[in-house]
Amino acid sequence: MTLMAIVIIVISAILKFLMSPPSAVVGWVVSKFELHPKLDSKDVTVTFNGKQLEEKEKDIFTAYFNEALFLERKHIFPGNEESFLNPETDVIPFVVKVKRKNKEMNFFVYSDDDQFDVIKQWKKKVAYYTLSSESLNKFAVSNNINV
Repeated sequence: MTLMAIVIIVISAILKFLMSPPSAVVGWVVSKFELHPKLDSKDVTVTFNGKQLEEKEKDIFTAYFNEALFLERKHIFPGNEESFLNPETDVIPFVVKVKRKNKEMNFFVYSDDDQFDVIKQWKKKVAYYTLSSESLNKFAVSNNINV
């Protein structure tokens, strides 16, 4: 009788955990599939026009990039990735290289009038989405960067 009660308690505890996992576990799982991840300035290298940004500027850029609002994901058709990675445009992108543990990602951030187009490249995959950020736009303008 006691063994049956213990088994029922253990099974119900496992079911309870599976039905409503702790928020830390949910946050970890969701972060694995984020399109616009939060970046740590220690893990990134930011370049513009072939020149690396200084440490202070890199920290500010990373903070503004993290605070930017995700607008929408745009679709890239298979075989069309190269035209997004090397577009025919006069706009010079910010190139953000992220290296965490054994993962490497590249972000190409192109400035538009009121939004930023971001091309994310990791492994052999490419994603394209847009961000909105007034502070990132002011950062680009205040550093004499033509946008």
